[in-house]
Amino acid sequence: MRLVVDLNRCQGYAQCAFLAPDVFAMHGDEGLLYDPQAQDAHHERVAQAVAACPVQAILVDELDMAAAAAGAPGAGSGEASDG
Repeated sequence: MRLVVDLNRCQGYAQCAFLAPDVFAMHGDEGLLYDPQAQDAHHERVAQAVAACPVQAILVDELDMAAAAAGAPGAGSGEASDG
């Protein structure tokens, strides 16, 4: 799944880092680090983080996720993965 965080909108509330620590982490008081190519195994926690963001700064590429779930050819990054 592909993630984009609008770092101009992010205010450092850290709800995402609390709910999905394998994907999001705070660097200092206000700097957010995140994995833009989060593993699908983290989908549920990422969805919780998206919903919990007070300023709605996290975007998930839903079309990419739907195509990957359907097993569509060309879905994802094109790289094979064992999980």
